Amino acid sequence: MTDDVVTADLVDDDFPVRVESSEVRFHGHVWDIRQDTFEYGGSSITREYVDHTGAVAILALDERDRVLLIKQYRHPIGARDWEIPAGLLDIDGESPVIGAQRELAEEADLVASDWGLLCDFATSPGGSNEVIRVYLARGLSATDSVFDRDEEEADIETRWVDLDDAVDAVLERSVGNAILSIALLAAHASRARGWANLGDADSPWPRHPKLRPRV
Repeated sequence: MTDDVVTADLVDDDFPVRVESSEVRFHGHVWDIRQDTFEYGGSSITREYVDHTGAVAILALDERDRVLLIKQYRHPIGARDWEIPAGLLDIDGESPVIGAQRELAEEADLVASDWGLLCDFATSPGGSNEVIRVYLARGLSATDSVFDRDEEEADIETRWVDLDDAVDAVLERSVGNAILSIALLAAHASRARGWANLGDADSPWPRHPKLRPRV
């Protein structure tokens, strides 16, 4: 039985390993499948994973404590699910917070005057290097123009939902999008603490996969 761990010690460890080879085995329309061979524990191990650009998401909260939700079609699960605005970091040199501001405008026709860092997480660390940074956006107003949307975004549905009601939907398992669920639960907990744990929107992101050191 292990000893109890105090919260201050509960930190993921960065653990660079020696990568012996790295090769893209499949080039996809959006992201690739990469195969790495690396040294770990005295052995040479080969693993394939989704090589992702990383992404940002935005929990937009209005003055009535309502969160903006969007519904759109997601082909891998064959469903139109409720989400929060989000998008890939696929523009070279674009900072994450600028990417988030761009996505909020493109998907919801909104701008925000107040940005804070809500949470970072890895979506599926056993099979993908995708990491998500979620921002809390407040001080919302409409953009000067409406963006043209196509493909799955062409019929996006938007809805303003009370934060408590949205959290209830997560706990009742009526919504299941991972980014939505984590962002709502993080925002609900942060609000209870007076938003004291929010980070600066321009905070460094050392665990972004493209910034992780390779030996």
